[in-house]
Amino acid sequence: MFSKTLRYDEGKRAAETLFFDYHREHGLRIKIARIFNTYGPRMHPEDGRVVSNFIVRALKNRPLAIYGDGSQTRSFCYVDDLVEGFIQLMENTNDQFMGPVNLGNPGEYTMLELAEKVKKLTNSRSELVFQELPADDPKQRCPDISLAKEKLGWRPKVSLDEGLKRTIAYFDELLTV
Repeated sequence: MFSKTLRYDEGKRAAETLFFDYHREHGLRIKIARIFNTYGPRMHPEDGRVVSNFIVRALKNRPLAIYGDGSQTRSFCYVDDLVEGFIQLMENTNDQFMGPVNLGNPGEYTMLELAEKVKKLTNSRSELVFQELPADDPKQRCPDISLAKEKLGWRPKVSLDEGLKRTIAYFDELLTV
C-alpha cells in the first residue's frame, strides 16, 4: 500500500506525463507549473494545510501540533506571487518552453519556526505540542526557481511575514463573523 504522500506525488507525475502525451499526440499547447505550499486569504479554515491550520488554531488559542522535533523544512508561496507566476507562464510566447517550471518561494523555514511566527503574529497563547513524525513526512521541500527566473523573469515578492499578516487578518475576520 502506498502512503498518502507517495500517492499525491505520483499522481502529479502521472498528470504531467498525460499532458506531455496529449501534446505529442494532438499538438496542443501546454504549460506545466509545479506549485509549492501556496497560502493566503480565502483558504478554507479546515483545508488541512499547515499555514491555515496553525493560524486558525492560534487565533483560537488552541495547541499547535508540531510533528517530530519540527526541524523539517518547507517553503511557502503567497497566493499573489503564485498567480503572477501563472500569468507569466501563460503569457510566455516561447512554444518550445512548456515547463515543468517550479513556482514557489525558495525561502525555507522549519515547522517550528513557522509555528513560532504564527504564534507571535497572532499574539496567541497556544502551546506547541510535539507529536510523532509520520514515516512518509519529507524532511525538506524547497523549490529551485532558477528556471522560472530565467524563462519567465519571475520571482516571488511577498515575504513570509507579510503574507502571514495578510492571511491572519483574513482568518481573524472570518472567525469573528
